[in-house]
Amino acid sequence: MSDLGNLLRKARTEKGISIDELQEITKIRKRYLEAIEAGDYKILPGNFYVRAFIKTYAETVGLNPDEVLRLYQNELPPQYPEQFVEPIRRKKTRTGNTEKFSRWTSLVLVIAFPLLIAGIIYYFFFHSTEGQKAVENEPPLTQQSANPGNEPAVPSPAPTATPAPTPTPQQPASEIKFIRSSGNTEYYEVRNSRELNVEVKLIGDMCWMEIINGDINGKSIDQLTFKSDKEPKSKTWTVAGSAFLNIGRANAVELTVNGIPINLGTNPNPKRFQFDLAASSQSAQ
Repeated sequence: MSDLGNLLRKARTEKGISIDELQEITKIRKRYLEAIEAGDYKILPGNFYVRAFIKTYAETVGLNPDEVLRLYQNELPPQYPEQFVEPIRRKKTRTGNTEKFSRWTSLVLVIAFPLLIAGIIYYFFFHSTEGQKAVENEPPLTQQSANPGNEPAVPSPAPTATPAPTPTPQQPASEIKFIRSSGNTEYYEVRNSRELNVEVKLIGDMCWMEIINGDINGKSIDQLTFKSDKEPKSKTWTVAGSAFLNIGRANAVELTVNGIPINLGTNPNPKRFQFDLAASSQSAQ
């Protein structure tokens, strides 16, 4: 056992916290907590999570996490450096002919506008005069010509009204409401939906995550590590019920549930989320 692991284990036992209780409080897997106490960091999903998990462990047992990391930094594996790509700035270029072209355009518009107005006036005046002459020369319509032979006029059938189609009721849009925050877990309620469509997309260097059906004690659906130099960089799951997400590095990914973005903040520490369908949505099934 390492000196750091011995310090953490001693603080935990003095607090009267078992390893199973520590798992429930921190939402960190039991085997990861045991690996930290044993100093076996290779079991953890990545070097970044060693410091994140140790910091969470130390805070839970009442130790100063920054002081613990500073004192035992020689025992910890190195972190992966963040990559920063400087944006490319495009230089604006201006040609010498721009002002000359603008002057010619203005001159053409000044000349063409009066000609256009005169053409419109001439067109409407000419066509209105021709239409008036045609009406004056047309012979009047008499009853004899309209009904030759004095035959009785047959009334035209009345048009049948077409009933308007009944509008199809639309499914209300899905809504997500923040309920509460307990420990390290944020709880959300999903309304107007019969299932959860969870999408995670990598925007940073690396992130480990796990999705569980139900709550923290449910069955694991998937766990994987996203890396910027490997595929996939995003993944989508469809869960017919509640879902629990354990995200190792919150600011390295984007999370959407039923197409609605979830705010993960800018802190790189692990975050956990519980999404539950509203009671009305479950009864609609």
